[in-house]
Amino acid sequence: MRKVFISNLKPLFLVLFLLGSHLSYSQNFVKKYFNNLINDTSDISKPQFLIYPTLAYSPETSWEIGLSSLLVYYAKQDTSNRLSEINGFTFFTLENQYGLWFDHAIYSDQDKWFFLGRLRFQSFPLFYHGIGNDTPEDYIARVDANQIFIKERVLRKVKKDVFIGLEMDYQRLSSVNFVPAEGANGIQELPLGSQGSTNLGFGVGLVHDNRHNVLNVRKGLFSELALLHYNPSWGSTFEFTTIITDTRIYRPIGEKNVFAAQLLGQFNSGDVPFNQLALMGGESIMRGYYYGRYRDRNQVAAQIEYRFLPIPFSFTDRIGAAVFAGAGKVFPELNNFDLSNIVVSGGAGIRFLLFPKKDIYTRFDVAFTQEGPGFYLFIGEAF
Repeated sequence: MRKVFISNLKPLFLVLFLLGSHLSYSQNFVKKYFNNLINDTSDISKPQFLIYPTLAYSPETSWEIGLSSLLVYYAKQDTSNRLSEINGFTFFTLENQYGLWFDHAIYSDQDKWFFLGRLRFQSFPLFYHGIGNDTPEDYIARVDANQIFIKERVLRKVKKDVFIGLEMDYQRLSSVNFVPAEGANGIQELPLGSQGSTNLGFGVGLVHDNRHNVLNVRKGLFSELALLHYNPSWGSTFEFTTIITDTRIYRPIGEKNVFAAQLLGQFNSGDVPFNQLALMGGESIMRGYYYGRYRDRNQVAAQIEYRFLPIPFSFTDRIGAAVFAGAGKVFPELNNFDLSNIVVSGGAGIRFLLFPKKDIYTRFDVAFTQEGPGFYLFIGEAF
């Protein structure tokens, strides 16, 4: 009886032993992972990979559960090359919404090639406030849709810090449903593209870029001029042309601080669907406004930021801060642009030095607008 009892416990002992070993291994792995992260014990030339969970809440999505990742590396592990970065983010919400995002800035050895782009697959609501700079503060419709967004630049260095190449933009909006906001008067006329569209654009880009670390630029200049044309002959629903100008300047102030400024312009002509108009707002420029809060055929926006990287506290050298301000406007035609009704935003944020050897910070920004605040948590600076 007793012998049988002990014999029957052997599988249980084995399971407990394996479980204990697994928990011990997991604890050691987690401990080692966070030790490498916090203390940055890796070789500066080695690639670094970070993965972490995210949790967020908003009224339109309910709770959002996600997983973010970041890979940074030098081509051929040569620190004289520029730092390349690949960001990934996937999420789902309790409202059955989901998405997969990838952003990248990849430099080949000696910067011969530069690949800059982003990819989005998501089923996620858009808020539609109308078209123009004088649209109501409250959105007039929630747009439920499936979205695919792929933008890629393949650029070849033609001289020091100057790149030229092809640009491609693919955007698909499907299963579109405009849901009028509660209490709104409804939409008098649905915008172009309200039934969904697929648009493929090809063009050329000219880039001047002497940044060494795109996630935290201490000194440098980035300037892009791009022209994209969308045409039904190669599968687009609508025919239109987009010109984008984006210039960013970074100047060191003293040993640690940085002054940064950006001027962005987007100019469209032709039959532009509502989802590909110039969209103002988001986590990068005009922080504090929902991305697409303002939309029209054209946009001009600017921002400045002063970064304290880091603040010289006596107890740590891994905490920094930033203050920023922005202004912009969307408008229908170039001859309609003036300085009236300029939209402004501003705010401040804290920084934590995530990878000291690679000088990469994570940021938490709070932005204020006339319509309320916005909160942002990202790895890397806004621009």
